Amino acid sequence: MKSGKLYLVPTPIGNLKDITLRALEVLESVDEIAAEDTRTSLKLLNHFQIKKSLFSYHKHNEQGKSLDIINKLKNGVNIALITDAGTPGISDPGSIIVEKCIEENIEFEVLPGATAITTALVYSGLDTTKFIFRGFLPRENKDRNPIIEEIKNVRDTLIFYEAPHRLLNTLEYIKDNLGDRKIAVCRELTKLHEEIYRGKISDAINYFNEVRPRGEFVLVIQGKSDEDIKAEKEAKWNSLSIEEHLIKTIESGIDKKEAIKIVAKERGISKKEVYRYSTNL
Repeated sequence: MKSGKLYLVPTPIGNLKDITLRALEVLESVDEIAAEDTRTSLKLLNHFQIKKSLFSYHKHNEQGKSLDIINKLKNGVNIALITDAGTPGISDPGSIIVEKCIEENIEFEVLPGATAITTALVYSGLDTTKFIFRGFLPRENKDRNPIIEEIKNVRDTLIFYEAPHRLLNTLEYIKDNLGDRKIAVCRELTKLHEEIYRGKISDAINYFNEVRPRGEFVLVIQGKSDEDIKAEKEAKWNSLSIEEHLIKTIESGIDKKEAIKIVAKERGISKKEVYRYSTNL
């Protein structure tokens, strides 16, 4: 018997008109639909007058249900996987069933479509050539500290998802750990009350202290800039005299002549001025 096929089908992140013709075609053609929340998905399917058998597939039953899906696929059943909004596998169920399909050599197809990541990134006005997406930050500092430590020095634009009740806490945490960078706080993307707030993180904190956070948020944050790096270097050496700075550089294994050049460049002064402090070293 020929195996069935799994389709990972993106659904609109807000505006129902954003569904693709191909997505509708697949949803109409499959035998069954696996849905993150069958109630939410039923509203979508009813809107497009699609009548199909639905079963739940969410983060709490993903492991067991993946095995059920594999068995159905082996028995020739064609299945579409959808989540509440966006592309399956992106901060939503989907990656586990993909892994199992690859292991079992079962055919699957990923349809292109809506995702909040790229919409927010382009809206932000920040660098779109390189970015890092980390989904939702954990609630506890002990869990999110390693993530921030890993990405705090990258120049890539940073993207996170966040819930309204955690927004201010997350903004404060990011400002304390990454500095007061540029940010775009994107709310309710593609929906009636879509809003993009751009400014410094401190400005966003002030704004959302006045305006109650509602809806779903995507945070797009500037990567580490040249100005940040320069300020850090200046802060690092501000507490040292020129002589102490020179000694510390030489102690790192650099010869005196090269150390003079480095110190002069880092402090923005002439090599001649630094040299005066090197005569006794």
